[in-house]
Amino acid sequence: MALEPENTFSYPRKEKLKGKKLIEQLFLEGRSVSAYPLKLIYLPSHAFDGSRIRAGVAVPKKKVQKAVKRNRIKRLLREAYRHNKATIFNNTEGNFAFLILYLEKEMPSFNQVDAKMKALFKKFNTQLHEKNTP
Repeated sequence: MALEPENTFSYPRKEKLKGKKLIEQLFLEGRSVSAYPLKLIYLPSHAFDGSRIRAGVAVPKKKVQKAVKRNRIKRLLREAYRHNKATIFNNTEGNFAFLILYLEKEMPSFNQVDAKMKALFKKFNTQLHEKNTP
């Protein structure tokens, strides 16, 4: 199912990863793909209400101590996801839960995050297609 043009660049509430149980399950059973400094932890899951993919972002407090910087990085990650999510929606089948982690101490620019997000989704798509082909 491809995205409609009016929904291409949105990140509505129904697509946000919420719920402690699902996040814990993601860390315990999820698989990962990395394009440093980003890491995508994903888990094929059951159908969600109105959305095929639920996504969340996180920046570890151990890496970035200042809350202002962590929040800025999370905003950049959400924006990069929002711009590039069409590649995921148009190239995958099934339902997934995503958690995108930022693993570096330095403050990135949006262009850096955007480029790494594209590389991360490309790796995810190739890993997913390699797994599904016999």
